[in-house]
Amino acid sequence: MKIEKFEVQMESEGERLDKYLNTLFPEQPGRSRSFFQKLIKENHVLVNDEPAKPSLRLKAEDLIHVQIPDAVEISVKPENIPLDILYEDEDVLVVNKPKGMVVHPAAGHDSGTLVNAVLYHCKDSLSGINGEIRPGIVHRIDMDTTGALIVCKNDESHLCIAEQLKAHSCNRKYQGIVHGIVKEEAGTINAPIGRHPIDRKKMAVNERCGKNAITHYRVLEHFAHYTYLEFSLETGRTHQIRVHMASIGHPLLGDSLYAGRKSPYKLQGQTLHAMTIGFVHPRINEYIEVTAPLPDYFEKILRDLR
Repeated sequence: MKIEKFEVQMESEGERLDKYLNTLFPEQPGRSRSFFQKLIKENHVLVNDEPAKPSLRLKAEDLIHVQIPDAVEISVKPENIPLDILYEDEDVLVVNKPKGMVVHPAAGHDSGTLVNAVLYHCKDSLSGINGEIRPGIVHRIDMDTTGALIVCKNDESHLCIAEQLKAHSCNRKYQGIVHGIVKEEAGTINAPIGRHPIDRKKMAVNERCGKNAITHYRVLEHFAHYTYLEFSLETGRTHQIRVHMASIGHPLLGDSLYAGRKSPYKLQGQTLHAMTIGFVHPRINEYIEVTAPLPDYFEKILRDLR
């Protein structure tokens, strides 16, 4: 465990402790604000020899001791799982994630995940910024959402893509089929999203403590009882499209969590596809756009509806 010591300078007086620590390590991969918030909550950070809260406002000449734990070895096992690769070079990999595949290991899903697959495919070439169970993963899509997802092969590309995601400069377009007839040809839903107050498995529009969330949509095609839409995201909240569309009375077809109505089709989860991902390449500094073709089940539903 490494111990760092700092004295707060006058120009930093009044700054939050977690933000201050984040600015001290701008060149260190993986040391995000949330990383330091976790350290503070685990009492690895002392201010004037006393435990502190992330929100503590600092004073000039405060003495800060930071204990940074040693890196933990990756415990996830590589698995020879076929990947549908849409783009690959020495820095990034874009895969077409199938329905039913979890992005990274979690309780109840410790194998068969995208991380298991990319560990096998990329061998030792993956970024480590997201920690031991998420090497290379800079963003995620839900288990039953299909489509394009970026995997970073080194820390430099991870930081670059993460910054683009944070600045909302990545071009992310989804396609989905929703219940009902969406009357407006295009629209924007600007409603904060947070954890559901009762059902902890769900997210919800939460004006009191939700985080900013913005989804743009436009109609691609109308059917008798459904609408085929394209979505563009400004933010990337958990279940964002699913929550936003349900909130305006047009939940996604097949969404067992948010739709609250039966589907005439035998579906595994929501009919939602991450169609396009566009980003500035971290090494060549040129814009790259990758498109994932619609899965067969999605194409079949469209043919049936037509």
